[in-house]
Amino acid sequence: MRTRELTVCGLLTAVALALSYLENLFPLAVAIPIPGVKLGLANIVTVFVLYAMGADRAFLVLAARCLLGAMFAGNMNALLFSLLGGFSAMAVMSVLSRLRGLSVYGVSMGGAAAHSCGQIAAALLSLGSLAPLYYLPVLLVVSLFTGALTGLVSACLFKGLGHVNLKVTEAD
Repeated sequence: MRTRELTVCGLLTAVALALSYLENLFPLAVAIPIPGVKLGLANIVTVFVLYAMGADRAFLVLAARCLLGAMFAGNMNALLFSLLGGFSAMAVMSVLSRLRGLSVYGVSMGGAAAHSCGQIAAALLSLGSLAPLYYLPVLLVVSLFTGALTGLVSACLFKGLGHVNLKVTEAD
C-alpha cells in the first residue's frame, strides 16, 4: 500500500470512528424503543470505501475502526459483536456490490441485515443460548431502514465527491 492510500485509509478510519462516537450521542431509544438498535453511521464510510477503493481497503478500514473503537470505548467485550457484525456485513456487501443492477441502497441494506446476523451470532457465542435468535426478526426489519439510510447518505456522498479520485495509480 502506498503512502497516499494508507493516509486516505487512516483519515477515513478516523471519520468512521467520529461517526460512531457521534451516533452514541443521539438518544435513539426515544425515537426507536428497541434495545440495541443503532443507525450505523460509521457504515457510511465502509460503503464509501468499498465502492471508492475496493473490498480489501474497506475490510482494512472496518477492522481498524472496530479495534480502535473498542479500545477507545474501553469495552473490549463489544469487540466480538463489532467484528462479527462488521465482517459479516462487509463480506455480503463485497459480493452484492459486484451484482449488476443492484444499487448502493440494496448493497447497504444487505450489509445491514448481515450485520444483524453477525451480531446475533456473537450473542449466541457469548451467551451460549439460542434465545438471541428470537430477536433476529426484529433486527432484520430495522436493518431495512438503517441500511436504506446508510445507502442514501452514501449515494449523496458519491454524488458530492464524484470528482475526487481515491484510487491510487502506478503514477502516484
